[in-house]
Amino acid sequence: MAAKRRPTRAHNCPVSRQQSNARRGTNQTRIGRFSEKNRIYHVNTATHGRTPIFESLAIGRQVVRALMCEERCGGSSTLAYVVMPDHLHWLLQINGQRSLSKSVCIIKSNSARQINAMNKSRQKIWQRGYYDRAIRKEDDLVTIARYIVANPLRAGLVESIRDYPLWDAIWL
Repeated sequence: MAAKRRPTRAHNCPVSRQQSNARRGTNQTRIGRFSEKNRIYHVNTATHGRTPIFESLAIGRQVVRALMCEERCGGSSTLAYVVMPDHLHWLLQINGQRSLSKSVCIIKSNSARQINAMNKSRQKIWQRGYYDRAIRKEDDLVTIARYIVANPLRAGLVESIRDYPLWDAIWL
């Protein structure tokens, strides 16, 4: 029988052993965690300092492009996402070529590189790490996707999800 997992976890992008020893506490958050091929995850990650940089549609589209690129490369399949002004919700299925942490790290680094090129800057875009929740087989994916894409409504950013441009779900 498999051990129970905690539903929500914090992770950091892979770092060298020397760097992880320097940040001793962050390494503890990864102990006993792994990516499971074909497993579905809900990932949440925030911008550096919770700065609302994705209020700009052009900047938010860079995150969407990074998600699409990750899917084309075969690392994961995007089931739903919403890019909020200061964070990202992403429902994805790991396809086995990459671990969850590698897929998230690629999304964050590719989008940051594109945003900084667009702005001609070198600012930090994302906070370190992210939170994820492995979705159980009995969880209703459509309900989770609706929860994710309804974030702009709950935040009061729009009155109808049709008015918010930075979301998608394969079911909706």
